[in-house]
Amino acid sequence: MSAEAILACSRVSGALGDIEGMQLDHPKAEVKPSGGFFWLWILLTFIWIAISSSLAIESVITGALISAGLAYMFARKFEIWHGIRVSPYRLYNFILYTGVFARELVRANLNMMRYVWAPRVNVNPGVVKVKTGLKSSIGRLALANSISLTPGSLVLDADADGFVIHCLDMEAIDPNKASEAIAGPFETHLERAFG
Repeated sequence: MSAEAILACSRVSGALGDIEGMQLDHPKAEVKPSGGFFWLWILLTFIWIAISSSLAIESVITGALISAGLAYMFARKFEIWHGIRVSPYRLYNFILYTGVFARELVRANLNMMRYVWAPRVNVNPGVVKVKTGLKSSIGRLALANSISLTPGSLVLDADADGFVIHCLDMEAIDPNKASEAIAGPFETHLERAFG
């Protein structure tokens, strides 16, 4: 086989290896880390500091090195991190989103506690289609994770229009207004934070 044929095959296999923004291991196809690496590194370092609850220099340096390694791997392998743009406005809306997520998480956990402590469980589970206006992959990922991490709802499938979600109690959610009830609290701030 000639060198040109081998190069053509490697280009085709590299193109086929790129599945939904995920670059598979291939010797000729390597994605270089971009600006997403820096912001992911900063985020992971802050998460390390928050979890370790220590500002000791040894702990911060260890966390920064581990975070740099993880950020490099993620930024190199997954295209989703390349589209992150940071500005004070986007950071402000991400902080607001974090507060909304915490509020919704507490509210959903209290609702679950009501089901657990009730003498008779009266739930009406169902599946509903929720439409979203989020365009960025990272925004849609954050929305899907926010919905799944909130007790009582689970994202079953995602497509171009939105998500298919299993809800524990459909009586609490009007199927015609499901998008507003389930995704509404998160979507506004995610749209402003991630586009």
